[in-house]
Amino acid sequence: MTTTHAFTHYGAYFSLYSGKTRSYLRYKGIPFEERLATLRVYRRVLIPKTGVAMIPVLETPEHDFIQDTVEIIDTLEQHFPERGIYPASPKQRLVSLLMELYADEWLLIPAMHFRWNFPEENRRFVHGEFGKIVSPWLPGPLQRMAGSRLAKRFAGMLPLLGITDNTASAIENWYYSVLDTLNTHFAEHSYLLGERASIGDFGLMAPLYAHLYRDPAPGHIMRRRAPNVVNWIERMNTRKPRVGDWLPDDWVPETLYPLLQHQFESQFPVLRDTVEAVGQWIDQHPSQRLPRKVGEHRFRLSGVEEERALLSFPQWKLQRPLDCYQGLTAPQRGAVDALLDEVGGREAMNISLPHRLRRDNNRLVPES
Repeated sequence: MTTTHAFTHYGAYFSLYSGKTRSYLRYKGIPFEERLATLRVYRRVLIPKTGVAMIPVLETPEHDFIQDTVEIIDTLEQHFPERGIYPASPKQRLVSLLMELYADEWLLIPAMHFRWNFPEENRRFVHGEFGKIVSPWLPGPLQRMAGSRLAKRFAGMLPLLGITDNTASAIENWYYSVLDTLNTHFAEHSYLLGERASIGDFGLMAPLYAHLYRDPAPGHIMRRRAPNVVNWIERMNTRKPRVGDWLPDDWVPETLYPLLQHQFESQFPVLRDTVEAVGQWIDQHPSQRLPRKVGEHRFRLSGVEEERALLSFPQWKLQRPLDCYQGLTAPQRGAVDALLDEVGGREAMNISLPHRLRRDNNRLVPES
C-alpha cells in the first residue's frame, strides 16, 4: 500500500461511524480526502464497489475499497504502525476493545434517541444534513425538504433498537450518567487509557461526535454538562494530536469502571441472546449469509423492559474482546480476572459461541 496519492474517505459529517474513521485518519496523520457520500456517489461508486449501501468507505491509493470501521482501521494499522491504537498489555487491550463494543453497538441507542426524539431542536439541522446527501445542488429550504424524506427512514429504526416512549427516560438518565462519568475521567486523562488514543477512544467518537456533539439538542446538553468531553472530542478531531504513552503497569483507571459495569449489566444480556439467536438461525439456514435481523426479544434498561430486535452484527463485534480475553495465558488472566470481578464481567467474558461469524464481501457469513 502506497501513499503517493491520498486515500479517499467516503462518509458524511452527520454519519455516526464516519466520525470514528475520520478521527482515526487524522490521529494517525494519514493523508486523505473527504468525499461526501451523496446518493449519486452511492449509486455510481459505493454500491458497485462494495455491494452495500453503507458508510464509511475508504478508497486506497490503489483504488481498493474497504467498508466497515473495523476493517478500515485494522487494515491501516498494518501499514501505519506508528501511533498504534491497540495496547499490548492485557487489561488495557481488553478494556479498549470492550469500550469499542459498548460505543459502537450500545451507545448507538442514546445517539439515535437524542437525534430523532427532539424534533423541535434538531429537525432543521438534521433535515439539512440529509438534504446534502439527497440533493446537494438545491438551495437550503428545498434541500431540507428533500432530506426530510430520507430522514424518516432512519427515524423509523428506533423501535428496532428498543427506543420507545417507555424507555425514553431510562435512555436519557443512562446517557447523562455516561457524560458525567466521562467528564470526570477526561478531567484527569487525555484519552481513555492515558496520553494515547486507543481503539476504545475511536469507538466512542462514533456516537459522541456526529449525533451527540453536532446535533443541536444533545450538543447543548454536552456543552453545558460535560465540557471535558467536549474538549476530548475536539482533541480527537485535531490533525496534530498530542501523542504520549499508555498509563503505566497496565493500569485501567477506576473512573472507567462505571461504564464497564453498565456494559456488563445491560449490554451483555442482549449479546447473550444475540449469540443464541444467531446460532439457531445458522443451524436452520446452513451455508447462507446472515440477515441483519435474526429475531426479537425483551431487554432491560435501568429496570425498564421493552421489545427490540436481535441484530447479527453485534456478535461479530463481540468476537473481538472475547478473542482477546479467551486467548490470554493463565498468568495474564490473573490481573484481568481481578478487574473483571470488580466490574461484574468475568462470566460474560467466558461466553461460548456456537458459531463464529466472518465478513465475506462486506456481508456476514458463518465461519466454515
